[in-house]
Amino acid sequence: MLRVGLLGAGRIGQVHAVNIAGNAGSTLAAVSDFNTEAAATLAAKYGAAARDTADILADDSIDAVLVATSTDTHSDLIEAATAAGKAVLCEKPVDLSLERAKACLAKSAPTGAPVMIGFNRRFDPNFAAVKAAAEAGEIGKSEMLSVTSFDPAPPPVSYIKVSGGLFRDMMIHDFDMANFIMGSLPVSVQAVGTSIVDPEIGAAGDVDTAIVTLRYADGRLAVIRNSRRAVYGYDQRVELLGSDGLLSADNILENTVSKSTVAGVTAAKPEFFFLERYMRAYAIEWQAFLDAVSGGTPMPVSLEDGIAALALAEAATESASTGQPVEIAL
Repeated sequence: MLRVGLLGAGRIGQVHAVNIAGNAGSTLAAVSDFNTEAAATLAAKYGAAARDTADILADDSIDAVLVATSTDTHSDLIEAATAAGKAVLCEKPVDLSLERAKACLAKSAPTGAPVMIGFNRRFDPNFAAVKAAAEAGEIGKSEMLSVTSFDPAPPPVSYIKVSGGLFRDMMIHDFDMANFIMGSLPVSVQAVGTSIVDPEIGAAGDVDTAIVTLRYADGRLAVIRNSRRAVYGYDQRVELLGSDGLLSADNILENTVSKSTVAGVTAAKPEFFFLERYMRAYAIEWQAFLDAVSGGTPMPVSLEDGIAALALAEAATESASTGQPVEIAL
């Protein structure tokens, strides 16, 4: 039974609390948050204690921490937790700065404490099946990947201003998905972005609509499309073209009912947002973390994986600004 401290009681912290408390291999021992009322409420719901982060890290009876705080705290908390000998599952991204993320790796790796980065989409059964089928050679040599990720609506501009930008905040999931499915880093990144959904996002220095092309050393290509607005729901699709066929994972719909009449055929919309779409993936992700900790095996999504995705996000940010492709070297 892994005793877990949850750092962060916001929306994503609440998602993780469900899985920690609901898994037979873990118990939610403590919760911390700068909003002490939120921490107390979430802790009480699961019979845990609301405590300061420093107290949780100093408690030898707590085996692991799940970091679900703001991004600007991630590296510091990973370092502090691993120094205390605790296993860590940290939400993406590792940091807003690639150099800071690399420093975090350099400091935490010598402790030997296991660290996993929360790229939950790797654990979506459909995306995982695409990866497995590609690795099994079912479509021959993979040649071109297409990843579509559209949010139903943009977040508040107040969030945009502290998010690190679309490429670090939103598309970083898709960069990790490309790394996961293609099995290697690209050699270059070219990005174009614009702000056409909300002018205030542009005024804040960010984009809300973007396309990125990744080029690989062996000639393969990947294209990622992001938008902060898809009025019909949360659009999440992956398509992989190979020399002998095509693999694709389509949207998860609100229901499987369709209506066919003389007027046409209609079906349900995609599930509305990530909480609905990826709840199963979060549960599988947590089990994978528990399995790695209990089995002493490498984490399925390492801190190095988090750094690789962040490197692509930084390159895309630079490319969108300069209009030129950016070479990748890690």
